[in-house]
Amino acid sequence: MLDLYTDSSPNGFKVTIALEELALPYRLHHVRIDAGDHRRPAFLALNPHGRIPVITDSDSGVVLFESAAILLYLAEKTGKLLPRDRQSRWEAVKWLQFHASSVGPILGQRVHFELFASERMPAAIERYRRLTDEAFTVLDRRLADNDFFAGDAYSIADIAHFGWTHIARIIDFDFSHHRHLSNWHQRVAARPAVIAGIALPTPATGA
Repeated sequence: MLDLYTDSSPNGFKVTIALEELALPYRLHHVRIDAGDHRRPAFLALNPHGRIPVITDSDSGVVLFESAAILLYLAEKTGKLLPRDRQSRWEAVKWLQFHASSVGPILGQRVHFELFASERMPAAIERYRRLTDEAFTVLDRRLADNDFFAGDAYSIADIAHFGWTHIARIIDFDFSHHRHLSNWHQRVAARPAVIAGIALPTPATGA
């Protein structure tokens, strides 16, 4: 049995979406970050860094944190959401890593400096706006000639990027001028499993 510890956040949405896409049974444990649940000893025993999401698999004994690692695990466990042919498989892994190394950290910093920093820092805000636009441009170019990040097949790479584009839309980070990225986002957002995934737990209206 899978147990998922998560909250409404870009990283959390990636795993709930994947679980819904794969139709895997799981128990959801809502880790209320606003209540400090992620700093409690029971949760820190699962992830010493105190970040969601975390997944445990009682069948295998595996305990995982870091959303990209969890997505890879679920894809390997089921043989789904990761293409079988070598070229497409490595395209999916490559774009999954791009999300983990560039898109997530950049957007996370932008959210912090624009919405939550106690002191407004124009230089930091400008930096992360520029880096966001550069990252969105890279994604847009990839999607100009491909339906999905791995090519023709929807994969964990799409789920990973959607977690952040979903939040970007909610908090008005505009990427409508990135036509291919915007069209991709709308197509992915319409998937029933994605609709269910972003509602578990109920998403916040802010970041």
